[in-house]
Amino acid sequence: MNKTALIAGASGLTGGYLLNLLLESPEYSTIIAYVRKSSGLTHPKLKEIVVDWETLQEPVAAEDVFCCLGTTIKKAGSQEAFRRVDYNYPLQLAQLQFRGGSQQFLLVSAMGADAKSSIFYSRVKGELENALQSIGYKSLHIFRPSFIAGPRKESRPGERIGLAIFSILSPLFIGPLKKYAPIQAEHIARAMLRTAQKSEPGIKVYDSAITNELGK
Repeated sequence: MNKTALIAGASGLTGGYLLNLLLESPEYSTIIAYVRKSSGLTHPKLKEIVVDWETLQEPVAAEDVFCCLGTTIKKAGSQEAFRRVDYNYPLQLAQLQFRGGSQQFLLVSAMGADAKSSIFYSRVKGELENALQSIGYKSLHIFRPSFIAGPRKESRPGERIGLAIFSILSPLFIGPLKKYAPIQAEHIARAMLRTAQKSEPGIKVYDSAITNELGK
């Protein structure tokens, strides 16, 4: 096929896996990656575009958009900065690309996303999901992973401790509790690609357990 995919957040854990999968996929002839600085990666299908999210105003021609943008409050430095990365930028991307003709938008959100949550992190994620649903995409796919496992470039001590505890308890996560089990970043990436390839219309939300099954 001769489709173009746009990915934002390719320098992150899940985004890195997804970028590699997209480059290998015969479904896409061109992969556009929005980056803050050049990764140095070269590939015949890859086109990196260094963007300033504060001034980005023009869409690119791409049928499918994959958004893996995300940070932590600690890394961002404040709740305001966190919201800018996890709400403003993904929503801006979605709005621009919808105007540019993109058909599918696929987002890595988070388990517990809820616009009415008393937890700031979960509330921002939920507010983003709600905002995306009002845009009008033919296909909107939202993935809500639990703890994401994989070799991170950055140190996240709190997340690492939580992941270790949840990994030990994983055998207990059965039935309705399966969505709380840790999930490999590679499985999330594979689930996103496989979902995009189906091109099913509508708004769909995938909890961590379903995402894991799709991505195995």
